[in-house]
Amino acid sequence: MTADRETDQAVSPAGAGDPGGKLGEILSGLGVSFSSPQPGAFLVRLEGQHKLVTMTWLIADTHSLHIEAFFCRQPDENHAAFYRFLLERGSRMFGVHFALDPVGDVHLVGRLPLAVISPEEIDRLLGCVLSYSDENFDNALMIGFASSIRKEYAWRVKRGESLANLRAFTRVTEPDAALPSAGQGGAAEPGAARGRS
Repeated sequence: MTADRETDQAVSPAGAGDPGGKLGEILSGLGVSFSSPQPGAFLVRLEGQHKLVTMTWLIADTHSLHIEAFFCRQPDENHAAFYRFLLERGSRMFGVHFALDPVGDVHLVGRLPLAVISPEEIDRLLGCVLSYSDENFDNALMIGFASSIRKEYAWRVKRGESLANLRAFTRVTEPDAALPSAGQGGAAEPGAARGRS
C-alpha cells in the first residue's frame, strides 16, 4: 500500500477510496472461498451443516455494501405458515433479512453503509448469513416442502437408497409426524464466518 493511499484512508470514511479493493483484501484475510467476476463484486461460498452451501454476494458500490444470498425456492405448500416462519425471525436478525424475489424464491438480503467494510464487520455479516441460512433451513423445508420430502423418502426406501441426508426430516417422514409450527426454531445468533466456510 502506498503512502498516498494510507493518507487517503486516514481522512476518508472506511472503504471510500476503493471499497471493492478493500473488501477483496478482507475476504482474502478471512480465508473464505470466493471469486470476483467483476470489480467490487464477490461471490463467497459459505458451507453449513443443514444447508450445505450458501452462495453469498457481497457487492461494494460507491455508496453502499449490498449482501444477497439465495436461501430456497418458493414453497410448494403451506405458504402462509412458511412465510410467517421466516417473518417471525426478522426482528432477531442483524445485517440481513429474508426477502422474496419476483417469482417468490427466498433470499437473505441487506444494504449497509461502506463503513461496515472492516475485517470484524465483514466476518460478522458472513457469520450472520451462514447462521440464518443454516439454522432455519430444515424447518423451512419441513413447512414448505413436506409432501416432496415424503415422496423422496418413500422413493429411497423402495429403492434401498441412503436416507442419511433425510434424517433431519423425521418429523415429516414418520407417519405420526407433525409439521413444525411457525413459532418453532431457535433464534440465530450472529456467528463468525472464519473457520465455518
